Amino acid sequence: AEASLLNKLIRTSLVESSHHVEILQQDPRSPLFSAKTFEELPLKKDLVLGIYMMGFNRPSKIQETALPIMLAYPPQNLIAQSQSGTGKTAAFVLAMLSRVNAAEKYPQCLCLAPTYELALQIGQVIEAIGRYCADIKVTYAVRGNRVLQGVASEQIVIGTPGTVLDWCFKRRVVDLKKIKMFVLDEADIMMDTQGLSCQSIRIQRRAALPESCQMLLFSATFKESVRAFAERIISNPIVIKLREEELTLGNIRQYFFVCRSREEKYGALCNIYGSITVGQAIIFCQTRRSADWLAVEMSRDGHQVAILTAELTVAQRADVIQRFRDGKEKVLIATNVCARGIDVQQVTVVVNFNLPTNEKKEPDYETYLHRIGRTGRFGKKGIAFSMVDSQSLALVRMIEEHFQTQIKQLEPDDMDALEQL
Repeated sequence: AEASLLNKLIRTSLVESSHHVEILQQDPRSPLFSAKTFEELPLKKDLVLGIYMMGFNRPSKIQETALPIMLAYPPQNLIAQSQSGTGKTAAFVLAMLSRVNAAEKYPQCLCLAPTYELALQIGQVIEAIGRYCADIKVTYAVRGNRVLQGVASEQIVIGTPGTVLDWCFKRRVVDLKKIKMFVLDEADIMMDTQGLSCQSIRIQRRAALPESCQMLLFSATFKESVRAFAERIISNPIVIKLREEELTLGNIRQYFFVCRSREEKYGALCNIYGSITVGQAIIFCQTRRSADWLAVEMSRDGHQVAILTAELTVAQRADVIQRFRDGKEKVLIATNVCARGIDVQQVTVVVNFNLPTNEKKEPDYETYLHRIGRTGRFGKKGIAFSMVDSQSLALVRMIEEHFQTQIKQLEPDDMDALEQL
């Protein structure tokens, strides 16, 4: 949930996705439609204007495929796999705003999110896209938001599963028999959070939602457990699947240094800066203590350094990442909290100050892949350096074998070899 919120906070533009879109229908003879412009869709002018004001010039790949399905009459149920940053939230927000009758003052659309912060993010998108729809209101079914007795007057309710259960069945401020659209966002996070998936199913099962209620479910991943969960909630859906992003090591040159101490690791790091041109760099440490020590050393030597650890709030992390993106700091020192999802075009070098390992002291292959994948983004060339002690040489060999790749050894003080990179 934190990673999803972080991506929502730091993404100011759409991710250009090259994924293949696969659509699974109940009736394969049914024609499929896609929309290359928002004008082609059955949207009110106020919504088209709102989406343009949000900075969307044309539908993203997920939007051009999913919006014709979401806006179709009669309504169709949908399960969609979509990574963060592809315009998914704006797509289902457009669908909710389109289904609402502004003249009716009661809840008509219900959206579930796994956390309070993610619910607020969805609400902000609704308020931005619906800025010209003055008669459509949003309320939040989240812990701490007190409601008066009686049915809520807002047409759209966004909330977390536990509070929505309370509002629907204990306080009875939402009449689920009048809900036209039920949206479940971040289903994979629901699955990984104890209790949320059961609460979501209880809402859908106990609610006796009308047969005409349109149901939409979104998930960044589509593993078997998520698919089974989705099918328990949504009947006869159209399914949109995206092929998972495959990070490749083909455009990243990998090297390692054998160092006897953290001081020798730091000396090798200084040689990197003294020998090659570094645009921006991300340096990964295994612990916060190591990250703090390195930040002090680099700052003392005149480097502009930012530090990113799990102790920061999500909003603080987003601020650090944005400053790094804007080039206000040239070095980002991080623990594993940001191994994924940070796309900064200027990052030319990634350094593993410590190789990532699991609890068995074996290489954490997935984390290694996502760490060094922070360079070589957008098809550009990148360089990754790893600092290891003599006892960790076996880890390098295991990584080479696992990825069928080559990691060349460099000497910590070999300036000539570095200058040739």
